[in-house]
Amino acid sequence: MSKIGFIGLGIMGAPMAAHLVRAGHDVTGYDVAPKGVDALVAAGGEAASGVPAAVAGAEVVVTMLPQDEHVEAVYFGPDGVLENAAPGTLCIDFSTIRPETSIRVAEAGRERGLRVLDAPVSGGEKGAQDAVLSIMVGGDEADVAAAAPVFEAVGRTVARVGGSGAGQYVKAANQLIVGGTYALVAEAIVLMEAAGVDARAGIDVIAGGLAASRILDLKRESMLDREFAPGFRIDLHHKDMGIATAAARSAGVSLPMTGMVAQLIAAARARGYGSLDHSALLKVVEDLSGRTAA
Repeated sequence: MSKIGFIGLGIMGAPMAAHLVRAGHDVTGYDVAPKGVDALVAAGGEAASGVPAAVAGAEVVVTMLPQDEHVEAVYFGPDGVLENAAPGTLCIDFSTIRPETSIRVAEAGRERGLRVLDAPVSGGEKGAQDAVLSIMVGGDEADVAAAAPVFEAVGRTVARVGGSGAGQYVKAANQLIVGGTYALVAEAIVLMEAAGVDARAGIDVIAGGLAASRILDLKRESMLDREFAPGFRIDLHHKDMGIATAAARSAGVSLPMTGMVAQLIAAARARGYGSLDHSALLKVVEDLSGRTAA
């Protein structure tokens, strides 16, 4: 059992923190919104009044935050993790952010005697709730091994993919594949419906062939029914595609399909779909085709 300070108890962080409690860890959590803190307390954890209180005495600090600026605010400054965590503390950042930010946090952590891992996840809200997340980890091998009890409590697939920042590059690759798949599933549905075929039967048979995917398994019914309650919002995928296109520039590679998908997601946001699930790319394809839901 470890004493864990958990910062960021949103739709992903709250169930992850609860799983850590159920795994026998002593979890103290903080979030600017009370809902997640209340959920942690209901699961058997403790509430903290701020970041310093959350990390006080912690052997492991976990963060799950929306964007780079939130990670920077939580780690840096007089009330941040770097100033308040004890030397030797293992810091695991599950946030999806720019690789450069993860590298900066890791380097600053090492200067203060902390061990820092970037460990972005894939699987969305349901993956967090079911503790089956895929976790792509950047950092020192020994630190990844030390983090195993945390990873085992919240995820199913874990891989160290390189040094600091590497996890974020892999997450960017994950998000460009997810976005591209949603876009193509949306186009397939619109094509079949416009042609007057049975799109539901069509997508079912597609899901049983070479085009099968986890997205088709989980989302084809809700997409056909035009149900876009967020598991992962368009707004957040828009942020992630910005990370992917910036990562392409920093790596010196051309990713033309990524650029196109990024523009479709940007169009979804511009049309006011930002709070919907990223499967709402279907609405953008319908708009472009001059069609409304069948």
